[in-house]
Amino acid sequence: MGHAQLLSIHVHPVKACRGFAPREAVVEPWGLAGDRRWALIDDGGKVVTQRRHPRLALVAADLLPGGGVRLSGPDAQPLTVPVPRPLGTVRVQIFRDKVEAVLAEDEAAHAWCSARLGTPVRLVHMDDPGTRRPVDPEYALPGETVGFADGFPLLLTSAASLDALNSLIAQGDHADEGPLPMDRFRPNVVVSGSPAWAEDDWSRIAIGEVAFRVPKKCGRCVVTTTDQSTAERGTEPLYTLGRHRRLDGKLVFGQNLVPLSRGTIRVGDPVTVLG
Repeated sequence: MGHAQLLSIHVHPVKACRGFAPREAVVEPWGLAGDRRWALIDDGGKVVTQRRHPRLALVAADLLPGGGVRLSGPDAQPLTVPVPRPLGTVRVQIFRDKVEAVLAEDEAAHAWCSARLGTPVRLVHMDDPGTRRPVDPEYALPGETVGFADGFPLLLTSAASLDALNSLIAQGDHADEGPLPMDRFRPNVVVSGSPAWAEDDWSRIAIGEVAFRVPKKCGRCVVTTTDQSTAERGTEPLYTLGRHRRLDGKLVFGQNLVPLSRGTIRVGDPVTVLG
């Protein structure tokens, strides 16, 4: 496989908002420390994503010591939101899952986020990711849990696969939309040095000292067509994925990961295929 290594790490403290790219990150059983522990919910308790609100791409969330977040965005003063005290939970729906989460205590947090989206939303925190939400039982081992990520603790993508995808886009009907940057796919870890699409065949890998199982390829949605710097939508990459990367009825790019151990991963760590 050559010398594959960890090219970059991406943490998104608030689901669907812009994240940041640290040089290293602690891997917890349910994902990278601080990743997608917060989310926004609508009046009905449903988690809000870029599928319906692409403007979330314009809201940035930085992680504070202790797990709080600092929110910033267009036309707004930044806002600091501490982790709420466990004064009771609200029922939140994320896709088919119903999970308990804790509302941010400061009404200003809800008002700030609602103003950015132009619709009423509330900010919630997953207080106990070790118990609140199991991984999809069809693909999980007993006891595996996840935060507010779509379905699995981490998402891996490959730089070579993006290059290959961008080559296909350049030859297609929407070449003017390419090349696309990796942030369209909102990964947690990006690997370089492996051949394009090699990750399709991985079942277990190690990144540095941390082992992961690779339960399922990642089916992609309309969020990938959203320019993460402008919130504008196009047709790529879904058009090209539909022509070249339709596997098991899904448009596939990247692999979901579940940690098999705890530890710290660092940019430059070797990526080893274990199976």
